[in-house]
Amino acid sequence: MAWGLADSKQPFLWAVRPGLVDGSDWIEPLPDGFMEIVGGLGHIVKWAPQQEVLAHPATGAFWTRSGWNSTLESICAGVPMICQPNFGDQRINARYVSDVWRVGIHLEYKMERKEMERAIRRIMVEAEGEEIRARNQALKKKIFRTLHVINLFAYQT
Repeated sequence: MAWGLADSKQPFLWAVRPGLVDGSDWIEPLPDGFMEIVGGLGHIVKWAPQQEVLAHPATGAFWTRSGWNSTLESICAGVPMICQPNFGDQRINARYVSDVWRVGIHLEYKMERKEMERAIRRIMVEAEGEEIRARNQALKKKIFRTLHVINLFAYQT
């Protein structure tokens, strides 16, 4: 994943939880030379307020395991997803994101460096990404219209 990010040449914010990899405190498992190659292009943090990051206009895509909460937060923020599910409902959610709603790209759990780079470039700089963003914005509007109607109904009863 790290080399795919670097090879994509796209700016990124990567939240890497401390202790996520056994035997390391934080980013020690990153490949040698990774930080030097990405330079100022990438920013790695231990934690980030996910909803605030997704709501920021500079956020172009969200790499996610596709848990239900993260999926909904991304759709409500209008941010396309790169889904890489691991287990449970994540696989179903990722298929809905990519194949039904078509607001993201689905990657298999095990992938190669080039696949990650390609997914990032597809969603960030290619025409496919513009189409995905447009569908995401349309879905976001539908959700907020529905919520508005539900709120109106709740106030009338």
